[in-house]
Amino acid sequence: MHFSIPETESRSGDSGGSAYVAYNIHVNGVLHCRVRYSQLLGLHEQLRKEYGANVLPAFPPKKLFSLTPAEVEQRREQLEKYMQAVRQDPLLGSSETFNSFLRRAQQETQQVPTEEVSLEVLLSNGQKVLVSVLTSDQTEDVLEAVAAKLDLPDDLIGYFSLFLVREKEDGAFSFVRKLQEFELPYVSVTSLRSQEYKIVLRKSYWDSAYDDDVMENRVGLNLLYAQTVSDIERGWILVTKEQHRQLKSLQEKVSKKEFLRLAQTLRHYGYLRFDACVADFPEKDCPVVVSAGNSELSLQLRLPGQQLREGSFRVTRMRCWRVTSSVPLPSGGTSSPGRGRGEVRLELAFEYLMSKDRLQWVTITSPQAIMMSICLQSMVDELMVKKSGGSIRKMLRRRVGGTLRRSDSQQAVKSPPLLVSVTPYQYPSSPHLPSVRFLTPVPPLPQESPDASRESMVKLSSKLSAVSLRGIGSPSTDASASDVHGNFAFEGIGDEDL
Repeated sequence: MHFSIPETESRSGDSGGSAYVAYNIHVNGVLHCRVRYSQLLGLHEQLRKEYGANVLPAFPPKKLFSLTPAEVEQRREQLEKYMQAVRQDPLLGSSETFNSFLRRAQQETQQVPTEEVSLEVLLSNGQKVLVSVLTSDQTEDVLEAVAAKLDLPDDLIGYFSLFLVREKEDGAFSFVRKLQEFELPYVSVTSLRSQEYKIVLRKSYWDSAYDDDVMENRVGLNLLYAQTVSDIERGWILVTKEQHRQLKSLQEKVSKKEFLRLAQTLRHYGYLRFDACVADFPEKDCPVVVSAGNSELSLQLRLPGQQLREGSFRVTRMRCWRVTSSVPLPSGGTSSPGRGRGEVRLELAFEYLMSKDRLQWVTITSPQAIMMSICLQSMVDELMVKKSGGSIRKMLRRRVGGTLRRSDSQQAVKSPPLLVSVTPYQYPSSPHLPSVRFLTPVPPLPQESPDASRESMVKLSSKLSAVSLRGIGSPSTDASASDVHGNFAFEGIGDEDL
């Protein structure tokens, strides 16, 4: 999740008093909320009361005098690091104190009053489900409302999630992110002020073995069937002519379980497909289509002669990954706040075990890099739950005494990685501060830097056939090393899994 504070604002007090600085927190580049230092300090104090000072990361101290521009920038960086550290802590990041703070701030910033509204949620096949919710309802509340409307049993709710998508001109969905516990779905989708953004219900697990649980229920079976049919029609699932004929025959017979059993044997069943992007595999600036599923990232590319080739990166062979972003400067080489800035460039880079003693970095440049990172983390989480003997059923949070709580099996799972950036945003009455983007997906990378040298190129066909997937580059260095942190995906996954 791209969780950022790219801007601060200096504004006058409500009664014309002294100016103060406010911080804009962004999610995936979109404004989530605007908060003051005093509000963040209040959050810190509340967390300290509940969990103790030794659990919390360092919080930037108060200052007796007005801050200089350099001090404002320093505080911005410190607050970003603080918010990122809290979010990534399994205890703090899942706490109701932290998440309710962000939800209230989102509602106040967007100036949305609490009232009952109708919210449209789409199924994978485009069918609309209209639910009555409050504007202040969090993601879990909306998911439960959709499940109730569909008559989906409580014990199956944890198998599904709500996703924010952008509907393209051809009707296909481009996945933006999975809606999180710190946001209000109604506010999140309406604040984008565009009809192309929708909320979609889709299964949230990767291992097709869990299909058996879902298929035991009529509603669960129908949801899984509708999603699979839609994925086949979109071309997300790879089907031969003969397999397509068999599937069509089962559809005509309305043999849904048999249809799904056959679909489970197909390549890319249950995968999430991303928009066309660019990777440095098997050569620099190579156009690829990335799909996530079955504990891997799949890259498809067309070789000369329109031959389609595919390579796979197994999650259990990724030592760590990171998401970085940069903002290209205009042609003049300088930038001023709020003008002349290009679109944010996002990259997912991961260190991959190509052979027993050889780790290598592979980089994917895509606006959906953060969503890819979230998919990687959720696949790792699922592997860890399965490895510990847990059940995906227990990953559903329950409301106890008015408070949402995670089960014991989920407490150990990290929150999805967030990319945090805080940028001072200035009101017209104050001098402009430089726009700075800070990036922190998760725990720090090892000290060694990836080798910037590149292997000599070989023919794409031979490189693809030689290994499952062979990368040839190092991550982009657009962002400074101090701004980039990595996610160790292997916590709890031993060498025997490699």
